[in-house]
Amino acid sequence: MEYFDICDENGQPTGGVVERTKAHAEGVRHRTAHIWVIREKENGYDVLLQKRALDKDSFPGRYDTSSAGHIQAGDEPLPSALRELGEELGIHAEEAQLSFAGTVRIQFTESFYGKPFRDDEVAFVFVYREPVEIGNLCIQKEEIELVAWFDIDEAWEKCLARDPAFCVPSVGLGRLREYLGLSSAHKD
Repeated sequence: MEYFDICDENGQPTGGVVERTKAHAEGVRHRTAHIWVIREKENGYDVLLQKRALDKDSFPGRYDTSSAGHIQAGDEPLPSALRELGEELGIHAEEAQLSFAGTVRIQFTESFYGKPFRDDEVAFVFVYREPVEIGNLCIQKEEIELVAWFDIDEAWEKCLARDPAFCVPSVGLGRLREYLGLSSAHKD
């Protein structure tokens, strides 16, 4: 079983813990780490997106944040981000290679496999800018079907249009765009 720290609206643990299933069944606020892998190009940026495995408990088969995961009870955001990046993509980064871009609040209610899924998380957003070749990645097949580079502006437009192939949290991508100086506007 996985346990998460219950947190306040700023992502600070309150002292309580909650089991993963209960957190998502009841919408108990918890913390996650989101890592955006980017590459600069002549006229902008590309962002690496993962296509979620088809048996994931939420948004199966949709494009999502480069790497993301829950912060386990007692863990901190930066070590959790480094662990997720290593587990999901095989990128073994150092602390200095991740830049902190801020936090975002992600809340939604959906239904998957006939069950309600209520998410209420404070996501700690990190950016990884080191060179990445998709062919050299060691992706975690239990979590990810594949990864692909997308122009950041095209990914943003797909999120805003609620393209069904994407589940990228627009607030997270908006935070990345703000961090990169591309836009100050983001939308839930």
